[in-house]
Amino acid sequence: MQYLVSVIDDRTGSGTDGEMATITAFNERMRADGNWVFAGGLAAPETATVIDNRGAAPVFTDGPYVETKEFIAGFWIFQAPDLDAALRIAAAGSRACHRRVEVRPFR
Repeated sequence: MQYLVSVIDDRTGSGTDGEMATITAFNERMRADGNWVFAGGLAAPETATVIDNRGAAPVFTDGPYVETKEFIAGFWIFQAPDLDAALRIAAAGSRACHRRVEVRPFR
């Protein structure tokens, strides 16, 4: 099963050189263990555009859908045999990036 692990932060590009080295090592371990699918950092929420095309014409709105102090600054998508394994991997990711993370399975 695949899981989305969202990295929660209140700044973008806030990783120190040491944190980035630890994240790189974590990513390499996930690749070696066969859990790696994809990962990436996201631009600041202010760069987002919300699109609502449920009406007669699409409406484009600048900015994030939800304004909060913290937001999703990056993510991993990985595969794990079950939720317990996913939570263990995500816990290691949280330690590696020194941020809180949220785990959600794909359907």
